[in-house]
Amino acid sequence: MIGILEHMTGVKEETVHLQVCRYISIQYPHVLFNTDLSGIKLTQGQAVKAKRMRACRAFPDIVIYEPRKGYHGLFLELKREGTRLLKKDGTIVSNAHIQEQEEMLKNLRKRGFKAEFAIGFDQAKGIIDSYLR
Repeated sequence: MIGILEHMTGVKEETVHLQVCRYISIQYPHVLFNTDLSGIKLTQGQAVKAKRMRACRAFPDIVIYEPRKGYHGLFLELKREGTRLLKKDGTIVSNAHIQEQEEMLKNLRKRGFKAEFAIGFDQAKGIIDSYLR
């Protein structure tokens, strides 16, 4: 389909993020979305300002501002291919950052949003397509 969006094993999370944003722009040009800019290098002063402008640091990477299927919008927390979120018993891994992100996703769900982790481009694309179609 879109050559630059082909599945690649071992790509960085930043690459997945760029692929997903490009996919939304091409496949759904009229959809309003925004992205977290956490992968961009900021000066120390800019980083301090950016931190002050957020409620907390665990907001998901991408938000799609389109109500669908009873939800107010879609939030996606992107992870690179191969990221493990769950232990064998089905509980979230003990990584503090992932646990914080899971709590944010739960909080967003309570407020009427669809909010999911997406591991790799293919899973993100599937969630987006299912939500928007």
